[in-house]
Amino acid sequence: MPVLLVGDIPAWLVIGYRELHHVVGDPTLFARDSRHWNQWDRVPPDWPLMAFVGYQPSILFTAGAEHRRRSGAISDALAEVDQFALRAQCEQFADGLIDEFAGNGKAELLTQYAYAMPVLAVAGIMGIPPGRIQAVARDVVTALDGGEGSLEAFGRVAAAMSQLVQTKRVEPGPDVASRMVAHPAGLTDEELAQDLIIMMTAGQETTSNWIGNTLRLMMIDDRFSLTLSGGRQSVGQAMNEVLWDESPAQGTVGRWATRDTQLGGRHIKAGDLMVIGLAGGNADPQVRSGLDVGAGGNHAHLSFSHGDHGCPYPAPEIAEVIAQTTVEVLLDRLPDVRLALPPNELQWRSSFQVRGLTALPVEFSPAPPVGASR
Repeated sequence: MPVLLVGDIPAWLVIGYRELHHVVGDPTLFARDSRHWNQWDRVPPDWPLMAFVGYQPSILFTAGAEHRRRSGAISDALAEVDQFALRAQCEQFADGLIDEFAGNGKAELLTQYAYAMPVLAVAGIMGIPPGRIQAVARDVVTALDGGEGSLEAFGRVAAAMSQLVQTKRVEPGPDVASRMVAHPAGLTDEELAQDLIIMMTAGQETTSNWIGNTLRLMMIDDRFSLTLSGGRQSVGQAMNEVLWDESPAQGTVGRWATRDTQLGGRHIKAGDLMVIGLAGGNADPQVRSGLDVGAGGNHAHLSFSHGDHGCPYPAPEIAEVIAQTTVEVLLDRLPDVRLALPPNELQWRSSFQVRGLTALPVEFSPAPPVGASR
Protein backbone atom coordinates (compact mmCIF):
# COMPACT_ATOMS: atom_id res chain seq x y z
CA MET A 1 0.00 0.00 0.00
CA PRO A 2 1.22 3.58 -0.64
CA VAL A 3 2.43 5.45 2.47
CA LEU A 4 4.11 8.75 3.30
CA LEU A 5 7.22 8.78 5.44
CA VAL A 6 8.51 11.75 7.45
CA GLY A 7 8.41 14.90 5.30
CA ASP A 8 5.76 13.40 2.99
CA ILE A 9 8.31 11.21 1.24
CA PRO A 10 6.38 8.52 -0.71
CA ALA A 11 7.03 4.81 -0.28
CA TRP A 12 5.28 1.45 -0.48
CA LEU A 13 4.48 -0.52 2.68
CA VAL A 14 4.68 -4.26 1.96
CA ILE A 15 2.80 -6.39 4.49
CA GLY A 16 1.54 -9.44 2.58
CA TYR A 17 3.50 -12.62 3.36
CA ARG A 18 3.90 -13.68 -0.28
CA GLU A 19 4.69 -10.14 -1.43
CA LEU A 20 7.32 -9.76 1.30
CA HIS A 21 8.83 -13.11 0.39
CA HIS A 22 9.10 -11.91 -3.21
CA VAL A 23 10.61 -8.52 -2.36
CA VAL A 24 13.27 -9.71 0.06
CA GLY A 25 13.97 -12.84 -2.00
CA ASP A 26 14.71 -11.11 -5.32
CA PRO A 27 17.71 -8.76 -4.91
CA THR A 28 17.97 -8.16 -8.65
CA LEU A 29 14.48 -6.63 -8.79
CA PHE A 30 14.37 -5.14 -5.29
CA ALA A 31 17.89 -4.02 -4.43
CA ARG A 32 19.34 -3.13 -1.04
CA ASP A 33 21.45 -0.37 -2.63
CA SER A 34 19.74 2.93 -1.76
CA ARG A 35 21.41 4.73 -4.67
CA HIS A 36 18.53 3.42 -6.81
CA TRP A 37 16.07 5.70 -4.97
CA ASN A 38 14.09 8.09 -7.17
CA GLN A 39 13.36 10.53 -4.32
CA TRP A 40 16.86 11.70 -3.40
CA ASP A 41 16.17 15.20 -4.72
CA ARG A 42 13.40 15.57 -2.09
CA VAL A 43 15.29 14.18 0.90
CA PRO A 44 17.09 16.73 3.12
CA PRO A 45 20.50 15.85 4.59
CA ASP A 46 19.06 15.84 8.13
CA TRP A 47 16.12 13.56 7.30
CA PRO A 48 15.31 11.54 10.45
CA LEU A 49 15.56 8.20 8.62
CA MET A 50 18.84 9.03 6.87
CA ALA A 51 20.74 6.53 9.03
CA PHE A 52 18.72 3.73 7.41
CA VAL A 53 18.90 4.88 3.77
CA GLY A 54 22.20 6.74 3.43
CA TYR A 55 24.50 4.57 1.33
CA GLN A 56 27.63 3.23 3.00
CA PRO A 57 30.17 0.66 1.79
CA SER A 58 29.17 -1.94 4.37
CA ILE A 59 27.72 -5.39 3.89
CA LEU A 60 24.24 -3.92 4.43
CA PHE A 61 24.31 -2.27 1.00
CA THR A 62 26.36 -4.76 -1.02
CA ALA A 63 24.86 -6.99 -3.71
CA GLY A 64 25.67 -9.95 -5.93
CA ALA A 65 29.11 -11.50 -5.78
CA GLU A 66 30.42 -8.83 -3.41
CA HIS A 67 27.65 -9.52 -0.93
CA ARG A 68 28.18 -13.27 -1.17
CA ARG A 69 31.90 -12.78 -0.55
CA ARG A 70 31.38 -10.82 2.65
CA SER A 71 28.32 -12.64 3.98
CA GLY A 72 30.05 -15.95 3.27
CA ALA A 73 32.93 -14.95 5.53
CA ILE A 74 30.50 -14.09 8.33
CA SER A 75 28.50 -17.31 7.95
CA ASP A 76 31.62 -19.49 7.84
CA ALA A 77 33.03 -17.79 10.94
CA LEU A 78 29.77 -18.15 12.87
CA ALA A 79 29.29 -21.77 11.78
CA GLU A 80 32.31 -22.79 13.88
CA VAL A 81 30.90 -21.32 17.09
CA ASP A 82 30.54 -24.07 19.69
CA GLN A 83 26.94 -23.59 20.76
CA PHE A 84 27.36 -25.73 23.88
CA ALA A 85 30.26 -23.53 25.00
CA LEU A 86 28.22 -20.46 24.09
CA ARG A 87 25.37 -21.62 26.32
CA ALA A 88 27.78 -22.17 29.21
CA GLN A 89 29.24 -18.70 28.72
CA CYS A 90 25.75 -17.19 28.57
CA GLU A 91 24.88 -18.91 31.86
CA GLN A 92 27.89 -17.27 33.48
CA PHE A 93 27.00 -13.84 32.13
CA ALA A 94 23.35 -14.28 33.18
CA ASP A 95 24.29 -15.36 36.69
CA GLY A 96 26.58 -12.36 37.05
CA LEU A 97 23.83 -9.95 36.02
CA ILE A 98 21.19 -11.61 38.22
CA ASP A 99 23.55 -11.56 41.21
CA GLU A 100 23.48 -7.75 41.05
CA PHE A 101 19.73 -7.57 41.78
CA ALA A 102 18.67 -11.01 43.11
CA GLY A 103 18.79 -9.91 46.74
CA ASN A 104 16.62 -6.83 46.14
CA GLY A 105 13.34 -8.62 45.45
CA LYS A 106 12.70 -6.33 42.47
CA ALA A 107 14.34 -5.36 39.19
CA GLU A 108 13.78 -3.70 35.84
CA LEU A 109 14.59 -6.61 33.57
CA LEU A 110 15.25 -4.71 30.34
CA THR A 111 18.04 -2.39 31.43
CA GLN A 112 19.38 -4.64 34.17
CA TYR A 113 19.29 -7.90 32.25
CA ALA A 114 17.85 -8.34 28.74
CA TYR A 115 19.74 -5.49 27.04
CA ALA A 116 23.07 -6.61 28.44
CA MET A 117 23.00 -10.29 27.52
CA PRO A 118 23.19 -10.36 23.70
CA VAL A 119 26.10 -7.96 23.40
CA LEU A 120 28.04 -9.68 26.19
CA ALA A 121 27.61 -13.04 24.46
CA VAL A 122 28.52 -11.75 20.99
CA ALA A 123 31.57 -9.90 22.33
CA GLY A 124 32.69 -13.15 23.92
CA ILE A 125 32.48 -15.29 20.77
CA MET A 126 34.10 -12.57 18.68
CA GLY A 127 37.31 -12.81 20.67
CA ILE A 128 37.28 -9.53 22.57
CA PRO A 129 39.58 -9.95 25.59
CA PRO A 130 37.59 -10.86 28.74
CA GLY A 131 38.73 -7.73 30.52
CA ARG A 132 37.32 -5.56 27.72
CA ILE A 133 33.98 -7.29 27.13
CA GLN A 134 32.01 -5.27 29.71
CA ALA A 135 33.31 -1.92 28.43
CA VAL A 136 32.62 -2.73 24.77
CA ALA A 137 29.16 -4.03 25.68
CA ARG A 138 28.32 -0.78 27.49
CA ASP A 139 29.46 1.26 24.50
CA VAL A 140 27.33 -0.78 22.07
CA VAL A 141 24.21 -0.32 24.21
CA THR A 142 24.92 3.41 24.61
CA ALA A 143 25.52 3.86 20.87
CA LEU A 144 22.28 2.10 19.93
CA ASP A 145 20.31 4.07 22.51
CA GLY A 146 20.82 7.23 20.44
CA GLY A 147 20.91 9.49 23.48
CA GLU A 148 23.61 11.61 25.06
CA GLY A 149 27.07 10.24 24.37
CA SER A 150 25.91 7.83 21.64
CA LEU A 151 28.21 9.21 18.94
CA GLU A 152 31.22 9.04 21.24
CA ALA A 153 30.27 5.50 22.23
CA PHE A 154 29.98 4.44 18.59
CA GLY A 155 33.42 5.89 17.94
CA ARG A 156 34.82 3.74 20.73
CA VAL A 157 33.09 0.65 19.32
CA ALA A 158 34.57 1.35 15.88
CA ALA A 159 38.02 1.84 17.38
CA ALA A 160 37.68 -1.38 19.38
CA MET A 161 36.78 -3.35 16.23
CA SER A 162 39.71 -1.89 14.30
CA GLN A 163 42.03 -2.80 17.15
CA LEU A 164 40.53 -6.28 17.31
CA VAL A 165 41.33 -6.82 13.63
CA GLN A 166 44.93 -5.71 14.13
CA THR A 167 45.32 -7.95 17.17
CA LYS A 168 43.88 -11.03 15.47
CA ARG A 169 46.17 -10.63 12.46
CA VAL A 170 49.12 -11.00 14.84
CA GLU A 171 47.63 -13.23 17.55
CA PRO A 172 44.74 -15.30 16.12
CA GLY A 173 42.59 -17.41 18.40
CA PRO A 174 39.57 -19.76 18.31
CA ASP A 175 37.10 -16.93 17.76
CA VAL A 176 34.91 -15.32 15.10
CA ALA A 177 37.18 -12.33 14.45
CA SER A 178 40.22 -14.56 13.87
CA ARG A 179 38.31 -16.80 11.48
CA MET A 180 37.13 -13.78 9.48
CA VAL A 181 40.67 -12.37 9.31
CA ALA A 182 41.95 -15.68 7.94
CA HIS A 183 39.00 -16.33 5.62
CA PRO A 184 39.76 -17.02 1.91
CA ALA A 185 37.51 -14.07 1.00
CA GLY A 186 40.50 -11.87 1.83
CA LEU A 187 38.59 -9.08 3.55
CA THR A 188 40.48 -5.83 3.99
CA ASP A 189 40.99 -4.34 7.44
CA GLU A 190 38.31 -1.73 6.70
CA GLU A 191 35.82 -4.38 5.54
CA LEU A 192 36.56 -6.52 8.57
CA ALA A 193 36.08 -3.65 11.00
CA GLN A 194 32.80 -2.59 9.35
CA ASP A 195 31.41 -6.11 9.30
CA LEU A 196 32.42 -6.78 12.91
CA ILE A 197 30.56 -3.60 13.92
CA ILE A 198 27.49 -4.88 12.06
CA MET A 199 27.76 -8.21 13.87
CA MET A 200 28.05 -6.45 17.23
CA THR A 201 25.05 -4.19 16.65
CA ALA A 202 22.66 -5.85 14.17
CA GLY A 203 21.20 -8.44 16.52
CA GLN A 204 21.39 -6.45 19.74
CA GLU A 205 17.99 -4.74 19.63
CA THR A 206 16.13 -7.72 18.21
CA THR A 207 17.62 -10.34 20.54
CA SER A 208 17.27 -8.22 23.69
CA ASN A 209 13.62 -7.49 22.90
CA TRP A 210 13.05 -11.14 21.99
CA ILE A 211 14.15 -11.89 25.55
CA GLY A 212 12.01 -9.12 27.06
CA ASN A 213 8.90 -9.99 25.03
CA THR A 214 9.25 -13.68 25.91
CA LEU A 215 9.54 -12.95 29.64
CA ARG A 216 6.47 -10.72 29.41
CA LEU A 217 4.46 -13.45 27.67
CA MET A 218 5.47 -16.07 30.21
CA MET A 219 4.41 -13.82 33.09
CA ILE A 220 1.00 -12.82 31.68
CA ASP A 221 -0.21 -15.95 29.87
CA ASP A 222 -1.49 -18.84 31.98
CA ARG A 223 -0.21 -21.35 29.43
CA PHE A 224 3.31 -20.31 30.39
CA SER A 225 3.07 -18.65 33.79
CA LEU A 226 1.71 -21.81 35.39
CA THR A 227 4.99 -23.57 34.59
CA LEU A 228 7.44 -20.86 35.61
CA SER A 229 8.97 -22.92 38.41
CA GLY A 230 9.71 -25.96 36.30
CA GLY A 231 8.46 -25.75 32.74
CA ARG A 232 11.58 -25.40 30.65
CA GLN A 233 9.83 -27.06 27.75
CA SER A 234 7.53 -24.07 27.47
CA VAL A 235 10.34 -21.53 26.96
CA GLY A 236 10.99 -22.53 23.37
CA GLN A 237 7.28 -22.47 22.59
CA ALA A 238 6.93 -18.99 24.11
CA MET A 239 9.94 -17.73 22.14
CA ASN A 240 8.48 -19.00 18.87
CA GLU A 241 5.08 -17.49 19.64
CA VAL A 242 6.73 -14.14 20.29
CA LEU A 243 8.41 -14.27 16.87
CA TRP A 244 4.97 -14.62 15.30
CA ASP A 245 2.85 -12.28 17.43
CA GLU A 246 5.21 -9.77 19.11
CA SER A 247 8.25 -10.03 16.87
CA PRO A 248 11.02 -7.62 17.90
CA ALA A 249 11.74 -7.10 14.17
CA GLN A 250 8.62 -5.21 13.05
CA GLY A 251 9.80 -3.62 9.83
CA THR A 252 12.59 -1.86 8.05
CA VAL A 253 13.43 0.65 5.35
CA GLY A 254 14.01 -0.87 2.79
CA ARG A 255 14.46 -2.14 -0.70
CA TRP A 256 14.46 -0.18 -3.95
CA ALA A 257 12.90 -1.32 -7.23
CA THR A 258 15.51 -1.54 -9.96
CA ARG A 259 12.91 -1.35 -12.76
CA ASP A 260 9.18 -0.89 -13.28
CA THR A 261 7.25 -3.91 -12.03
CA GLN A 262 4.00 -5.16 -10.50
CA LEU A 263 3.57 -6.14 -6.84
CA GLY A 264 0.29 -7.10 -5.21
CA GLY A 265 -1.65 -5.63 -8.11
CA ARG A 266 0.13 -2.25 -7.83
CA HIS A 267 2.41 -0.61 -10.37
CA ILE A 268 5.86 -0.04 -8.87
CA LYS A 269 8.18 2.41 -10.62
CA ALA A 270 11.92 2.03 -10.91
CA GLY A 271 13.55 3.59 -7.86
CA ASP A 272 10.49 3.31 -5.59
CA LEU A 273 11.21 2.60 -1.93
CA MET A 274 9.76 -0.52 -0.29
CA VAL A 275 9.15 -0.46 3.48
CA ILE A 276 9.42 -4.07 4.68
CA GLY A 277 6.55 -4.78 7.09
CA LEU A 278 7.71 -8.06 8.64
CA ALA A 279 5.09 -7.99 11.42
CA GLY A 280 2.35 -7.62 8.82
CA GLY A 281 3.63 -10.66 6.96
CA ASN A 282 3.62 -12.72 10.16
CA ALA A 283 -0.04 -11.79 10.73
CA ASP A 284 -1.15 -12.44 7.13
CA PRO A 285 -4.32 -14.60 7.36
CA GLN A 286 -3.18 -16.50 4.28
CA VAL A 287 -0.45 -18.11 6.41
CA ARG A 288 -2.06 -17.76 9.85
CA SER A 289 -5.32 -19.67 9.95
CA GLY A 290 -5.71 -19.46 13.74
CA LEU A 291 -4.14 -16.38 15.29
CA ASP A 292 -5.72 -17.15 18.65
CA VAL A 293 -4.21 -20.58 19.16
CA GLY A 294 -0.50 -19.78 19.11
CA ALA A 295 2.10 -20.67 16.54
CA GLY A 296 2.88 -24.15 17.80
CA GLY A 297 5.84 -25.62 15.94
CA ASN A 298 5.45 -23.40 12.88
CA HIS A 299 8.76 -21.61 12.23
CA ALA A 300 7.87 -20.05 8.87
CA HIS A 301 7.70 -16.52 10.30
CA LEU A 302 9.63 -13.65 8.71
CA SER A 303 11.17 -12.35 11.93
CA PHE A 304 14.68 -13.09 10.65
CA SER A 305 13.68 -11.76 7.21
CA HIS A 306 14.61 -13.82 4.16
CA GLY A 307 16.91 -13.88 1.18
CA ASP A 308 20.42 -12.52 0.68
CA HIS A 309 19.98 -9.79 3.28
CA GLY A 310 18.15 -11.88 5.84
CA CYS A 311 19.84 -12.84 9.08
CA PRO A 312 22.77 -14.98 7.85
CA TYR A 313 23.02 -18.62 8.85
CA PRO A 314 23.69 -19.62 11.61
CA ALA A 315 23.05 -16.27 13.33
CA PRO A 316 19.38 -17.12 14.12
CA GLU A 317 20.51 -20.30 15.92
CA ILE A 318 23.10 -18.34 17.91
CA ALA A 319 20.51 -15.70 18.81
CA GLU A 320 18.17 -18.47 19.97
CA VAL A 321 20.84 -19.99 22.22
CA ILE A 322 21.49 -16.58 23.78
CA ALA A 323 17.82 -15.71 24.23
CA GLN A 324 16.70 -19.11 25.52
CA THR A 325 19.58 -19.37 27.99
CA THR A 326 18.87 -15.85 29.24
CA VAL A 327 15.20 -16.66 29.88
CA GLU A 328 15.85 -20.07 31.42
CA VAL A 329 18.53 -18.92 33.84
CA LEU A 330 16.29 -16.13 35.12
CA LEU A 331 13.39 -18.54 35.68
CA ASP A 332 15.70 -21.02 37.42
CA ARG A 333 17.12 -18.38 39.72
CA LEU A 334 13.89 -16.46 40.39
CA PRO A 335 11.07 -19.00 39.92
CA ASP A 336 8.33 -16.75 41.34
CA VAL A 337 9.22 -13.69 39.24
CA ARG A 338 6.11 -11.65 38.42
CA LEU A 339 5.18 -8.29 36.98
CA ALA A 340 5.32 -5.39 39.41
CA LEU A 341 2.33 -3.70 37.76
CA PRO A 342 -0.78 -4.74 35.82
CA PRO A 343 0.03 -6.05 32.29
CA ASN A 344 -2.02 -3.31 30.62
CA GLU A 345 0.21 -0.67 32.19
CA LEU A 346 3.31 -1.91 30.40
CA GLN A 347 4.32 0.55 27.70
CA TRP A 348 5.48 -0.40 24.19
CA ARG A 349 8.14 1.63 22.41
CA SER A 350 6.90 3.99 19.68
CA SER A 351 8.86 2.46 16.81
CA PHE A 352 7.75 0.92 13.54
CA GLN A 353 11.01 -1.03 13.35
CA VAL A 354 11.30 -2.60 16.81
CA ARG A 355 8.59 -4.16 18.97
CA GLY A 356 9.72 -3.91 22.56
CA LEU A 357 8.73 -2.58 25.97
CA THR A 358 10.05 0.63 27.46
CA ALA A 359 10.50 -1.18 30.79
CA LEU A 360 9.76 -4.55 32.39
CA PRO A 361 9.54 -4.04 36.18
CA VAL A 362 9.23 -7.25 38.19
CA GLU A 363 9.10 -8.53 41.77
CA PHE A 364 10.27 -11.84 43.23
CA SER A 365 11.40 -13.46 46.45
CA PRO A 366 14.94 -12.28 47.23
CA ALA A 367 17.52 -14.90 46.33
CA PRO A 368 21.20 -15.28 47.23
CA PRO A 369 23.97 -14.67 44.67
CA VAL A 370 25.62 -17.72 43.15
CA GLY A 371 28.91 -16.03 42.22
CA ALA A 372 31.24 -18.33 40.30
CA SER A 373 29.82 -21.51 41.85
CA ARG A 374 27.28 -22.30 39.11
